[in-house]
Formats: sequence, structure tokens, C-alpha cells
Amino acid sequence: MHMPNIIELPGLIDCHVHLREPGFPEKGDMESEYRAAMAGGISTVCDMPNTVPPTVSARAFADKVTRAEKIKGADIRFFFGVMQIQHLEELKKIVNNQKLKERLCGVKVFFDHSTGDMGADKEVLEETFKTCGELDLTISAHCEDSEINAEAKKIVMSDPEYNEADISLHSLMRPCASEEKAISDAIALAEKFATRLHIAHISTSRGLNLVREAKRKNVKVTCEVAPHHLFMTVEDYERLGTFAKVNPPLRTSSEQEALWEGIADGTIDCIASDHAPHTITEKNCKNPIDAPSGVPGTETLLPLLLTVASGRWPHPSLHVCRPAPHRSPASAGQLVPGFARLQVSDILRLCFTNPNRIFKLNKSPDPKIKIDLRKEWVIKGKELHYKCGWTPYEGWRVVGKLRMKNEE
Repeated sequence: MHMPNIIELPGLIDCHVHLREPGFPEKGDMESEYRAAMAGGISTVCDMPNTVPPTVSARAFADKVTRAEKIKGADIRFFFGVMQIQHLEELKKIVNNQKLKERLCGVKVFFDHSTGDMGADKEVLEETFKTCGELDLTISAHCEDSEINAEAKKIVMSDPEYNEADISLHSLMRPCASEEKAISDAIALAEKFATRLHIAHISTSRGLNLVREAKRKNVKVTCEVAPHHLFMTVEDYERLGTFAKVNPPLRTSSEQEALWEGIADGTIDCIASDHAPHTITEKNCKNPIDAPSGVPGTETLLPLLLTVASGRWPHPSLHVCRPAPHRSPASAGQLVPGFARLQVSDILRLCFTNPNRIFKLNKSPDPKIKIDLRKEWVIKGKELHYKCGWTPYEGWRVVGKLRMKNEE
């Protein structure tokens, strides 16, 4: 399929980012990370609540809105976090304040602790789904089961051959079954209270099948996938070490292929970066298993996807690839694996149309951004706009650069 040299897209939406402000200025701030998003063709970002203080009060939410208003031209929306029952009263204050409500994109809940330790218990989760069903707010859920994770970690650490320096054990400590159980619980709550549920960073075939089945039953459920789960697997731990540590963790190649199939059949509604920067010093901690989870990703999301759409595979490792059936051989770089099927129209659907609808962002498809697909470039962390100064995609060759006005 022939692709034009120059394509136009609306400014895209990244519905899952961690801008780190307030509380973590060394990792990133709203201005630096929004600038990185804009450099990658993303003009609207939805920021998560696990900051310091956490966004679990109307006051903390209003503070974020005030900070965002100081950044000229920035469109930053915010998720409100719920950890305790009283946080739901704070949520109602935001809903009843028109200025604050305009910046509210949804409610975030954690079925287990991740960065920020914002996990909620079963009583809080049930009441949150009930309240959001009544208020017609979308819940974005981090779906990992706390009991399964705790038991898996206990088993791994009790192994006589346990090695705390082996970062790949992170994937065993947060197994696929953990995500499957939490997604099942979340869907049950969404069905019970007719709540609009969005599964964040889905990473497993079994979790994806639960979403498929729920959609067939007309449960109000959608889901997203992150680029690091689409492009990397557990094999990347050897190359990246702690710089590949994320929650949920990297999975096997078979899980990766299932995610691409979920994009192809429409089960996956959005691609979102889960941009979560940490400093290089933090990632290089003495005990790798204790390193913080998360990778930066806003600025590289679009070029990674455009590379696949152009018939190439950005990952530098030697893949045994077969060309996708609708592709002609790529002129440079590795052929895209047969399981990875993507067109520019899919990128528009996954990174603008669907997140715009799911989170009621009311974004216009204008103004357009122009992208030059003739430009190939190598990703280098120091040349990106992130404050943290690194990327897990270091050295990857990608396609597509934003065309500046002075280039037209």
C-alpha cells in the first residue's frame, strides 16, 4: 500500500500520562513533559493523580488546574484519584464546579499499589463504581490483583536461587493471572452499576479476552495498550535492565502478539503512552527489584506507530519477520512482523477519535499537524524533550517527523 510523503492528523490525545507535578520536579514537570508531547504530535494529555500530594481532594485538583493554566496553549486534563470513601465527596465538589469539571477527564482507581501506593480496598472500589455510574464519569482502572501479586512475590523470593539483581523476576512477581483477576473484578463492578470502565495499559491475552466478552454483553468497557507492551517483551530486560521495569510488567512475545491482534479486531480502543519518567539515578538503584517502575513515552508514541504503518519494525533486535499481508517490502529497516498490522487511519482512531469520545474531551479534529514520512531518524534520549533525559527506545530507527511551518 502506497503512503503519501506528507500526512495530516489532528493534534493527538494521550489519555494516560504522569507529568510528575507537583512533587517530583527532578523527574518532570507539566511544562517540560507537555513540550515533549507536543514535539511528538500530541496536543492533549490526561494526567494521572499519583503526585505529591495525590490528586484526591478538590483543593489538590484545583492546584493542578492553576498550574496548567500558566502554560500557554497547553491542553492538560486531569484524572481524580480515589483511595478512600471520603474522596468521593471531594469528587462531587469538582463535578459541581464548572471550571474544574472542564479539566476532569475521569476517575483513576488502582486495584493494587503501583507508583504512589494508591491502591483501594474492595469497599472503596465498589462505592467508587457506584458513584461514577451515577455521575456518568469514566473510571480508568489499573488492574492488578493485590493478593495474587503478593503471593507471586512470596514464591519468587523464597526460591533458593532467587537473585535480587535479576530484574526479569519483576514479571514473575506480577503475573498475567493478576491482571486477569482484577479485570474480571472491574468488569463485574462496571456491569453491576452501569459504570463506564476503561482498562488502563492492558498487557495480557486473557485480560483482552475478558474485555472482548464484556463488549459482546454490552458492558460499558473500553481499554488501552501502551507502546512498551506493543514493542518490547521480557527479552528486553537483558538489554535495558531496570530501564524496562514497568507496571504491569513486560510480557512474553505471545502476549505481545495478542495485543496487536486486539488492535486489529477493534477490542483495543486506545494507544496511550503511560508516560512515567524517573531519573537515571533512580533507575540505577543498588537493588534492581526496588527500582521505580515506569518509562517515558509521549514523544516517541507517534513515530513508533508511524514506522509500523509504513511497513517497518522499529525494534533493533533481530526478529524473524514476515511481511504483513497488505505491505510491500520496506525500502529500509526491518520488515514489520506479520502480527503487527496498522494503518494511519488506525492511529487516528486509537489516538484521537476513541479517547476523545471515551473521556468526553470535546476536541475538534482541527487544527491539523503535518508529518513528513520521508524523514527517518534515530531516537536518542538526550535529543528528546523529557526532563529525565532517557528513553527505553534508545537507538531505534523510526519514521516520521513533524513538519514545521517554516518547512512548508
